[in-house]
Amino acid sequence: MTVDTPTLDRLSINLATVRQQWGLREAVEGCARAGIGAIAPWRDQVAAVGLAESARIVRDHGMRVTGLCRGGMFPAATPEGLKAAHEDNLKALEEAVTLGADCLVLVVGGLPDGSKDIRDARRMVEDGIARLLEAAGPAGMPLAIEPLHPMYAADRACVNTLAQALDICDRLGDGVGVAIDAYHVWWDPDLEAQIARAGRAGRILAYHICDWLVPTTDLLLDRGMMGDGVIDLKRLRGLVEAAGYTGLHEVEIFSKDNWWRRDPDEVLATCIERHRDAS
Repeated sequence: MTVDTPTLDRLSINLATVRQQWGLREAVEGCARAGIGAIAPWRDQVAAVGLAESARIVRDHGMRVTGLCRGGMFPAATPEGLKAAHEDNLKALEEAVTLGADCLVLVVGGLPDGSKDIRDARRMVEDGIARLLEAAGPAGMPLAIEPLHPMYAADRACVNTLAQALDICDRLGDGVGVAIDAYHVWWDPDLEAQIARAGRAGRILAYHICDWLVPTTDLLLDRGMMGDGVIDLKRLRGLVEAAGYTGLHEVEIFSKDNWWRRDPDEVLATCIERHRDAS
């Protein structure tokens, strides 16, 4: 599969990539200096500055917000826990709307405390998304289910494949799609067919990139820069774009022992280079 060289205007930086070096204001300013015109902030980064001020910073720098990370974490062991999760997701929705985000990314949550019933957790996820859609639809905010690697099924996300996420989308209808994260889906033997399925349904709302290192020393906080690992990112991007996706490529790297220790301007410069040459 032949793919074009991606250009700088297709690049977004998920602010997790520089979260240990910069707050939201510094990250937006750094991206602007580097010629990067899009970001995806995390809710704690927004909260540290304040929602209104975060929106002003984004607006004043002309930044596109490719997604807000994150809503979700729907399953809970008690009715009170389910109610609290819903209220937090309504708050996340309000934040995404205020920031003008392209979508609200959902990391759906794993097993409730004390549970071994993953089927019930998945039911709670679908019920929670359906309930959130009642507010997200009128607000015009798409919800992007992000399936996570199966190693996170117990604690972070019991939706682990694109097929599972798309099945939920098909049952719930308009207003919900998927965020395809290379780190989480690259291993899936059904990936090509499911990306095509997502494209036919117009469900691809976000595309996140990084690399899988061998060996990986920390399954959460040792993601690789594009080109440093084993994911065939050019092929993956080709599949996503062949499916009709024309959006941005969002670099999202958690790296406590490497990239989070480096000069953040160097990190952004490397992201630009590797986005062009390795993804």
